[in-house]
Amino acid sequence: MNECYYDKRMDFFYNKTKTDTADEWTGPQLIVVLCFGTFFCLFIFISNSLVIAAVVKNKRFHFPFYYLLANLAAADFFAGIAYVFLMFNTGPVSKTLTVNRWFLRQGLLDTSLTASLVNLLVIAVERHMSIMRMKIHSNLTKKRVTFLIISIWAIAIFMGAVPTLGWNCLCDITVCSSLAPIYSRSYLVFWSVLNLVVFFIMVVVYIRIYMYVQRKTNVLSSHTSGSISRRRTPVKLMKTVMTVLGAFVVCWTPGLVVLLLDGLNCTHCGIQNVKRWFLLLALLNSVMNPIIYSYKDDEMWGTMKRMICCSSEDRSQERRSSRIPSTVLCRSTDTSGHFIEDGIIQGTICGKGDLGDKGNS
Repeated sequence: MNECYYDKRMDFFYNKTKTDTADEWTGPQLIVVLCFGTFFCLFIFISNSLVIAAVVKNKRFHFPFYYLLANLAAADFFAGIAYVFLMFNTGPVSKTLTVNRWFLRQGLLDTSLTASLVNLLVIAVERHMSIMRMKIHSNLTKKRVTFLIISIWAIAIFMGAVPTLGWNCLCDITVCSSLAPIYSRSYLVFWSVLNLVVFFIMVVVYIRIYMYVQRKTNVLSSHTSGSISRRRTPVKLMKTVMTVLGAFVVCWTPGLVVLLLDGLNCTHCGIQNVKRWFLLLALLNSVMNPIIYSYKDDEMWGTMKRMICCSSEDRSQERRSSRIPSTVLCRSTDTSGHFIEDGIIQGTICGKGDLGDKGNS
């Protein structure tokens, strides 16, 4: 019967797997990683907080798609917390950690990344359902959306806890991985392949959406004159799709491939030299999500700018005795730039368009 090492500190497992942690995480490299990590985390906290606040504040966002969008922002916010915890428990500190604390460190990362990825998949499916039925929003009820959100987090928490529940190498150190010294190599293969499969499914969904929109737009163009902006819709959608796919390819694929190589016990692949940079790429995905899924939505962008501008205006009024009229900042009123019936209403930002809302409040 194999001996188990639950009471050992992480230096025991790092030495067994011949993984260096202290030397490679000191000096200029550590400073660069920490600086970029701190900047990314601050942006994640601020941008995703704005997304969640916008969905709560604007009643036009009280629909399934935006509830899922807010949940994605919450998942990315959690990713920032996980990375902050990692920064304080990495480098030379890694060898001093207990097994349970190391499991917590990695479990937070796995949970946050899984939550973001699964949430993006659910958003893709929701958009597919809506667009195929030529509707602004899907027929998902609030109960179903709530169930989906709970399921997303249940899956994410389960995936983050699987190694702690037993799929580890504490009782068989011969199968320990190099990147994660107490994770079994078989688990790394499972986790990386599963995420790559989910990524592939999402690519297929978005390609299908694009092909459907292009086909429908061509049919409408042949029967009606249509506006120029409506004819540009397939191009705009294609740019969005390429942005989404490009973000995943750049941010996820390198890290997943490295984990897969480690799981396959590739000892000559030099994975230790690139692991920290690919971790930053994975974090960068949580930075890009608010930009891709929120700032490209004119109504979402407008709501966030109203919150920022109006709060800034309130502070300025406190410093002045006389009230200065606010500047009207307008975005494009071209609502046909979205999908044929994707129906996102444009608005006037921090300007006269807010007077109606203020009068009703």
